[in-house]
Amino acid sequence: MSLPTRVTQAIGQLREQQQTPLCAYVYDLVALEQHVRNMRETLPANCELFYAAKANPEAPILRTLAPLVDGFEAASGGELRWLYEQCPGHLLIFGGPGKLDSELEIAMDYRISAFHVESLTELRSLARIAARRRQRTPVLLRLNLKLAEAPDSRLVMGGKPTPFGLDEDALDEALKLLRDEPWLELQGLHFHVLSHQLDVGAHLRLIRSYCRTFSQLCAEHGLQLPLLNVGGGMGINYQDPQNSFDWTTFCQGLKALIAEEGMGDTRIRFEIGRFISAACGYYVMQVLDIKRSHGQYFAIGRGGTHHFRTPAAQGHDHPFVVIRGQQPAQLQNQQVTLVGQLCTPKDVLASQQTVTALAIDDLLVFTLAGAYAWNISHRDFLMHEPPQMLFLTT
Repeated sequence: MSLPTRVTQAIGQLREQQQTPLCAYVYDLVALEQHVRNMRETLPANCELFYAAKANPEAPILRTLAPLVDGFEAASGGELRWLYEQCPGHLLIFGGPGKLDSELEIAMDYRISAFHVESLTELRSLARIAARRRQRTPVLLRLNLKLAEAPDSRLVMGGKPTPFGLDEDALDEALKLLRDEPWLELQGLHFHVLSHQLDVGAHLRLIRSYCRTFSQLCAEHGLQLPLLNVGGGMGINYQDPQNSFDWTTFCQGLKALIAEEGMGDTRIRFEIGRFISAACGYYVMQVLDIKRSHGQYFAIGRGGTHHFRTPAAQGHDHPFVVIRGQQPAQLQNQQVTLVGQLCTPKDVLASQQTVTALAIDDLLVFTLAGAYAWNISHRDFLMHEPPQMLFLTT
């Protein structure tokens, strides 16, 4: 594995400027922009692309994406405020369970594009607030579908008991409530059941089942809805990045599927996070020490899982590249475990990985660090200094 020249040069410049061992995030915004442009070019014409800000809400990333995506998805009042400030004038949608009344009020103040309603309780709260404000409020009902085929993924949030969405048998009551509430406007349905999907064929079958369920429910209940939100879930293969989700092949199949299922007049909305931003990020740790313990080697880097939570959250050995420094190699063709500075044995980023050469002062560069990384980390633990942040625009 090699790093892009632009990234390698930027890391080298950072190291030259440092008086202390380096710890940094580097985000390649040029690559991010090109990646999303490529995604848009292959997406069928009636499809929309929203960015799920929970994956990485750094302001320069949001500003890079703003002219390229159709809008942004927030999952809290805090994310809504942040998106409203960083991306003024762009469409916002609001999902997630347990929304506070105060958050619903904020969303109404911002006149967001859609509320993803997760329960009857939430729908009643939204109806009450909308009526008091006398404000038309766009709604998508999120359903936890009964699926003929159980999703095969490490992270599943539908098709089984979960906190997300309404059961299909609650739809009648929800529609009755909507008919009785003139300030609520049902615009569509929301189906999202999994993440980490790598199998294009399986995901196309899932989207087909979404489309058929959408059409069936609309026919059964006499609904004419313009919008189906199919969520995201496209996966990154951290162990074999070249075999991540194949977006181009998926879009080719999606175009045929839309025609076959008669969905050409329906807006199909994707809200994608990890697959958009993961590859643009790099986490850099300078090696502070190399030691042998009970027959195994450990390389201790500046930083750790309190900065870069992804390996612990995913339970994997994260891919990395070594940038050699000036010191002679202390390890050659040896297995070594890469750890951070925390006083816990769980501070492991990659275990027993073979390195060609490694020495103190070398740099460990962890790739695919642009999503669910810094923003999900327990950054205050032990009060270590935060990493530097570098955003590459050229």
